[in-house]
Amino acid sequence: MGGCVGREREESRGRASRKRGGRNEPLKKDKPKWKSDYPMTEGQLRSKRDEFWDTAPAFEGRKEIWDALKAAAVALECNDHELAQAVVDGANITLPHGSLTECYDELGNRYQLPVYCLAPPVNLITERSEEDLSENPEPPSTQKKEFQLKVRLSTGKDVRLNASMSDTIGLLKKQLQAQEDIEPIHQRWFFSGKLLTDKTRLQDTKIQKDFVIQVIVNQPTPDH
Repeated sequence: MGGCVGREREESRGRASRKRGGRNEPLKKDKPKWKSDYPMTEGQLRSKRDEFWDTAPAFEGRKEIWDALKAAAVALECNDHELAQAVVDGANITLPHGSLTECYDELGNRYQLPVYCLAPPVNLITERSEEDLSENPEPPSTQKKEFQLKVRLSTGKDVRLNASMSDTIGLLKKQLQAQEDIEPIHQRWFFSGKLLTDKTRLQDTKIQKDFVIQVIVNQPTPDH
């Protein structure tokens, strides 16, 4: 019986594929290269991406597919091609050209991601270097005020943590572990397409309290 169900699912996916050309290519590793009309700062790029991801689900398609596409885009920009492909496969997303710029869900709905959500422009302006950050490791006392930090897990769940701008990502990982029982080693935090290290402070990311941090959860599969 399980075989019949499997065949029915394959036939169903086949019909959906034929509606949109019958091709499903593996996700390409190459990042798109593009140039902004004007030199863009990291903050401007982040705002542009946040605006797209906040409004895209309101136009068309399914929210769970948009969430999966966002997780795949973040993983791909951070050079985790295997995770990006796994996210796409897990959500039954079809890529006719092997790119997230045009894709379809199993119902035939079309999704298009702008190039700025997949890679930074070649004329991106770096606002602060790692050397600048290391020279001033201690945060100003004025940034001790706590606020609710919103993190979005790759499972689709949103979690709020008590945070201050002086908190490190390592500290926040432990807080997330206490709330969701996810060990820090299985958490990967991303903001504006960048992997955040344990020593990174929130103030270093230039995050604001109404922004969202993405957390890719990579839980080990129990052996049975």
